[in-house]
Amino acid sequence: MSRSIAARMSERKGQKKRIDQLLVERGEAESRTRAQALVMAGLVFAGPPGKLARIDKSGQQVADDVEIEVKGRDHPWVGRGGMKLDHAIKHFGLDPTGAVAMDIGSSTGGFTQVLLHHGADHVFAVDVGTNQLDWKLRGDPRITLLEQTNARALTPELIDRPCDWVVCDASFIGLAKVLEVPLALAAPRCRLVALIKPQFEVAKGEVGKGGIVRDPALHQRVCDEVRAWLESGGWHIDGIVESPITGTEGNVEYLVAALRGG
Repeated sequence: MSRSIAARMSERKGQKKRIDQLLVERGEAESRTRAQALVMAGLVFAGPPGKLARIDKSGQQVADDVEIEVKGRDHPWVGRGGMKLDHAIKHFGLDPTGAVAMDIGSSTGGFTQVLLHHGADHVFAVDVGTNQLDWKLRGDPRITLLEQTNARALTPELIDRPCDWVVCDASFIGLAKVLEVPLALAAPRCRLVALIKPQFEVAKGEVGKGGIVRDPALHQRVCDEVRAWLESGGWHIDGIVESPITGTEGNVEYLVAALRGG
């Protein structure tokens, strides 16, 4: 670990955030309101590994790298984002068995966990943040964790083996920008499953109140643009389907599945 990264991690250690904010950041809740409801229902536990205690107040301050568990969830994944990729795999009839994958915007590791569950051999979990990957996954030798790493700065030295799968759940950036380098590094024959988020694809003036894109015409335009971009790069589009759950603050999102070199 370089001194600069070690220094930044040292500075971050001990920082605290509201539990409802962390629940949203880690993908455990789609909004602060939903996070607060989970706390009020007594479903949120946090603390050191093996010593989790129930959180009683949504405004409670906890360390930003604390382990969090939401009990009584209707899915088995470390983050609700896992529901999205699991849905795509089943909807499109995909099989990641034996795959080596890049997970762009890995966050708590929902997509990574789903890939491993469905038989992937190895996953490079890439995220610009730090201390986000769930503790359940951190010791898994099948995962190479690339924290504080911008996907646009990936190199063959970091991704040191051919990846025949790329999955993506990134925010605050369009797909064409965030995936340019990962797709260039991927194997010639590659499967892509990516989340299309209209709120990060349209112009700022087209985003409505609360950061939500509500116009179905804009949703369609964004999906058409992503399709055209991928096809221009030699990808075959298997399809685009609406995500089974909404994104942060209720934005409708879509999943695209595509294959290159097939």
